[in-house]
Amino acid sequence: MAVESGPGPEQSPEGRKGTAKPVADRREGIGGRLTRDRRAARRAKVVAFWAVALLVGTIVIVFVAATWPGGDGGGGTAVPPPEAAERADTVVLLEDAYRAQGVCYGWHLQGGLVPRVSVGSNLGDGVDVESDPTRCRRWVKVVADVTYTSESSESNDYASFWVTSSGDFPGIDYDTGLTRLGLSPDAFIDDPGWAVCRAAVFLPLLVAEAGAAPAVPVRAEPSAAPTPMSLPDPGDDFWRDRWGYLVGAGGLFGITVVLLTVGWFERRHQLSAARVAEARAAARAARRPAPKR
Repeated sequence: MAVESGPGPEQSPEGRKGTAKPVADRREGIGGRLTRDRRAARRAKVVAFWAVALLVGTIVIVFVAATWPGGDGGGGTAVPPPEAAERADTVVLLEDAYRAQGVCYGWHLQGGLVPRVSVGSNLGDGVDVESDPTRCRRWVKVVADVTYTSESSESNDYASFWVTSSGDFPGIDYDTGLTRLGLSPDAFIDDPGWAVCRAAVFLPLLVAEAGAAPAVPVRAEPSAAPTPMSLPDPGDDFWRDRWGYLVGAGGLFGITVVLLTVGWFERRHQLSAARVAEARAAARAARRPAPKR
């Protein structure tokens, strides 16, 4: 018995659409997933680049801050002048000495590259003892030179002092006398303003001890020799000189941490989206009808 062969039963348009739809959906899902993955990967690369750049910048700033010398010519190494009250009291006592001895007395404080930190005499605060030769034919002046170095420097703070005069007082050992009265170079380093005023007040005493002038009557309550207050510990000026660099480095470090955190979340989101897309694709493949044989 002959069996006629012919084309198989035609599938309805609905059936063709039904078999084609999962393929199209699958292609669209794969393409969208690839697009999202590429975008997430680009974002992660950009975040990683800026994080690395900011981290390197932070390291450079910290290195520069650690090696850069202090600013303003010494980073907080300026020599402080005497307080206004100290200068005023010293002028009063030097005026008393001038009236008793007929000798002018004064002081001159200089600090490193600053030639005139403080000057004064019995002629007044800010008036050099040598500025009036007519009135001050005989004069004695103490000069102190104090230099502070930054904490990062290998050199130490140092001070020196000496006494100059009009030449009418030979043979007076001022250095030994001032040291005996407690004014060593260390005293000028600790408080240069107070030390130079104290030295100026002691000059009439040393001149009187040498017999070059009469003694100065002592006031009932002398105010030119106040008890020096203990100075607070200035601390390490290493960080104080570089606080601007450190603030900038801290800001960059904070931004770097934020970018790294954002990159980490971006990467997690990218991996999570990829897993979800794979799960959906697997689910669609499982629902797809098996091909007919």
